Amino acid sequence: MAWPNPRLAKLNRSYTVDELAGLYGVHRNTVRAWFKAGLPAIDDHRPMMFQGRALRVFLQARRDRAKRPCQPGTLYCCKCRAPREPAPGSAVFDARATGAGTLRALCVTCGCRMFRRTRQSSLADIMPQIPVRIVEAVLHIEERPTPSAIRA
Repeated sequence: MAWPNPRLAKLNRSYTVDELAGLYGVHRNTVRAWFKAGLPAIDDHRPMMFQGRALRVFLQARRDRAKRPCQPGTLYCCKCRAPREPAPGSAVFDARATGAGTLRALCVTCGCRMFRRTRQSSLADIMPQIPVRIVEAVLHIEERPTPSAIRA
């Protein structure tokens, strides 16, 4: 299941269990499980009501606890579902004129492609001791001098 977006809740609005279930597309029992996990209710009366501000704080805290940043020298492999080192010689940085770009490599374990958006100035911190080939990224169609789907 994807993590619910905390920003869907309006800060100064109160929600019932059914309204929250509809807002986030989850079952009512999921909202009740959030309550048992620490989502504060406005009071102990029925219907159970939740303040939007408290809901945002609760959902954002859950999201932050679940994050697992990759260690230097690794990229996240979606197939392995874990941070992995890139295969030797496969790390390439597609540089853009803005200084940002996409770091791409192959997973050393499964051979799947791995990607990470970053700035060129951060490459030494992200991939220490790993050679990264820097290439100029292909321009998007709207960035080309003559925007056309047919390349000349």
